[in-house]
Amino acid sequence: MVIGVTMVKVVPGQEKTVYNALQEIDGIKDVYHVFGEFDFVVIIEVEGLSMLNKLVDVIREIDNVNATQTVVGAEL
Repeated sequence: MVIGVTMVKVVPGQEKTVYNALQEIDGIKDVYHVFGEFDFVVIIEVEGLSMLNKLVDVIREIDNVNATQTVVGAEL
């Protein structure tokens, strides 16, 4: 199991539209609306790194998404 955290920046005023699109994607565990450089923090839980990469590509293709930044969780 791989956990990814993707921060998403959207076109101003399009937060609700992007939020609804994110909620429809399998593999996304949680979506948090935040304030700052990014608009959303998305928690992703998938089977492997290739699936994480594909899911982030899907997020990037959502209309009104300007940028993403992803970090991958690791066990200590």
